[in-house]
Amino acid sequence: MTSALASGILAPVKIALAQLNPTVGDLEGNRKLAEQAADRAAAAGAELVVLPELVLTGYPPQDLLERDGFVRDQLRELETLTRASKKIAMSLGAALPVEGRGSRHLANAALLLADGKEVAVQHKTLLPTYDVFDENRYFVSAQDRATSLLGSRRLGLTVCEDAWVDEIGYRRDPVGDMAADGAELVLNLSASPWHVGKPAERRRLFGDLAVKHSVPIVFVNQVGGNDELIFDGGSFVVDAEGRIRTAMPLFETGLEIVDLETAPAAAQDTIEDLGDVEQLAAGLVLGIRDYFQKQGLPPAAVIGLSGGIDSAVTAWLAVEALGADNVTGVAMPGPFSSEHSVSDAHELARNLGIPCRTVDIGTVYEGYRQIFASLFGERDDYGLAQQNIQSRIRGAVLMAVSNAENRLVLATGNKSELSVGYCTLYGDTVGGLAVLGDVYKRDVYALARHSNRARPQVPVNTIEKSPSAELAPDQLDSDDLPTYDILDDVLYQAIEGGLGVSGITAPPGATQEVAANIVGRLDRNEYKRRQSPLVLRVSKKAFGTGRRLPIVHRYRL
Repeated sequence: MTSALASGILAPVKIALAQLNPTVGDLEGNRKLAEQAADRAAAAGAELVVLPELVLTGYPPQDLLERDGFVRDQLRELETLTRASKKIAMSLGAALPVEGRGSRHLANAALLLADGKEVAVQHKTLLPTYDVFDENRYFVSAQDRATSLLGSRRLGLTVCEDAWVDEIGYRRDPVGDMAADGAELVLNLSASPWHVGKPAERRRLFGDLAVKHSVPIVFVNQVGGNDELIFDGGSFVVDAEGRIRTAMPLFETGLEIVDLETAPAAAQDTIEDLGDVEQLAAGLVLGIRDYFQKQGLPPAAVIGLSGGIDSAVTAWLAVEALGADNVTGVAMPGPFSSEHSVSDAHELARNLGIPCRTVDIGTVYEGYRQIFASLFGERDDYGLAQQNIQSRIRGAVLMAVSNAENRLVLATGNKSELSVGYCTLYGDTVGGLAVLGDVYKRDVYALARHSNRARPQVPVNTIEKSPSAELAPDQLDSDDLPTYDILDDVLYQAIEGGLGVSGITAPPGATQEVAANIVGRLDRNEYKRRQSPLVLRVSKKAFGTGRRLPIVHRYRL
């Protein structure tokens, strides 16, 4: 059944897509972003501006929704924003109080504002509770779905997951319900997290949905980084035949106005996306930048430069995000460091235009050797204790720089190594943000090559030499790990694919026993990952809130 009618308003033909970057909890700031977008849209002649899901709170607000005063303060900002709809009709997302069901007493809602008042409200029906989502914790699902009249045009209001019916396999189909109720246009307000390949996936899904229900859809997504999540924007309009009428850039804020009657249509395959490695680089840069900016941190980072591929790529991404003036490197050669580890670190720093200090950890290391002798007796080799203490000395040096100069340490470990615990707790895992923690080693190399597309950034020798932690004489990663092509293949099947050993296909050059060993190490090292820094999510299954496994369990293989 149709909801409230907004009389005296022209049917919207020119619609503005407002791709904004809200900050979680910045209620006033987010409201101002929405007002600014409305002003620009009105000045450009648009009749309706569409904004993202939960744009006033930022997404995801998580347990802030349960904090005393948070929703009330958001409603105050919504009231102020409603007055701005005298200039232009607005559709936006907000958290609204509803009659409670158990401990839940909020709805994730899409609102339609016009003429300075609330015209219509539609609660979100499909509340995702998988991977990084936990909306059933806070929100009550809509029981009814109804179209809304704005002028003479009948609109269907939906929120993000409401359009992912076929992908996830829900029984309810909110877009279908809106189409059955006569919707001439469906608006989908979204806060849809990004992973590599997600933009094309969304356009395919929405194109199929539009064709299925013979209704055009306006998809408006937020952009920016919020903790581990990165949002890519990529808003678009798809017509009833599944053709894209307009598509907005990835990883950028913006305002796009589309005339529904005159905008040319394009086939899905004519939309140019960034390639996978370009998406990966752009997403990580945005995630780093917003992690600093949205916390109000000084844009200052420090990175341990080993001469290896991971620290080199981390430093390059940090420079792209923060600027060379705000990034410093520290090379920390030890007793087993090769000459090229230092020279490659300094070449990288010259290429990036950042300072690189050198701190020889040999003296401190020898002090620990004496302590080990008093604890364990005289030995030539103290094994892992001897190896790991070098990493922990380096971590302590980086944290000293962090404390003395107010710089955030960026951890450099990649997903391959974090998966199997090839890292040192309180050593190379120190830091405030794990930039590459969801990036497999193979993709770290791809990023390194991508960095050099215009001019030298990551030294060629860093890319070509065999990877080594350099914590023991002549040490190579391959002494302890399978080759990275094998390791990454098995890990991808186990993590993204969710497969156990019996379901994994051993890659060329590996046996099922090798695959079983990798999966066993993956499980055993959950305790390390829990103590590691926040990981920026770039895949469908990252370490963090989207992958929740017990540390203590006995299910093996």
